[in-house]
Amino acid sequence: MSIEVTGLTKAFGRRRVVDGISFSAHKGSLVGFLGPNGAGKSTTMRLLSGYYRPDAGVVRLCGRDVVSDPVGARSLFGYLPEAVNGFQHLYVHDFLMMAAECRGYWGLERDRAMERISAQLELETVIGRRCGELSKGWRQRVWLGQALIHDPEILLLDEPTDGLDPNQKVALRALIRRLAKSRTILLSTHILEEAEALCDRIIVINGGRLVADAPSAELLSADGRLGPAYIALTTTPQRLDA
Repeated sequence: MSIEVTGLTKAFGRRRVVDGISFSAHKGSLVGFLGPNGAGKSTTMRLLSGYYRPDAGVVRLCGRDVVSDPVGARSLFGYLPEAVNGFQHLYVHDFLMMAAECRGYWGLERDRAMERISAQLELETVIGRRCGELSKGWRQRVWLGQALIHDPEILLLDEPTDGLDPNQKVALRALIRRLAKSRTILLSTHILEEAEALCDRIIVINGGRLVADAPSAELLSADGRLGPAYIALTTTPQRLDA
């Protein structure tokens, strides 16, 4: 398995934000990670990325433990966080160069990686601008570039199309579909139509607990919509304390 999560738990004060969830994902899968605001989606993504340390449970990425082997685990994934406001003083070129060098790419290898990402995400028109000057949609695309710069086996995407215009969303979704053929993608989104269009499997959490993990087809209504199942799964009041 590319992603293995077992008994993952994280609390902030008395509130258990992630409450013993377990799931796995294999190469070639595009898994939607859904839940209402405050359900624990972004916290789970940060636990998988190693940004947060779990209170309990284990996360393994291609067999590497995120806690005991953080460097090895982090070499395997690219992470697009929910908020993409950092490094606003850097030019896009310098930001991508920094991302490539942080991943161990130097010289010609670094330059080729930057060229590949610039072409793949159509960043040529903004490569000479500062990140802080860009619209939200373009910042989102630039930050996706840093997640892809090392061609990782796993992608953790937290609201990847947030802030994009309709044409950009169509293009990015097509790119995500192509990327999923050769890697594992966990995609957190609050847009049900996006999960319907992209994901072959759906995980739903509510109140920090896993309430569904099934192939997309099993959760779709007769007219191909996720809405009815999602509403039924997430209307239970959320748990506020441990």
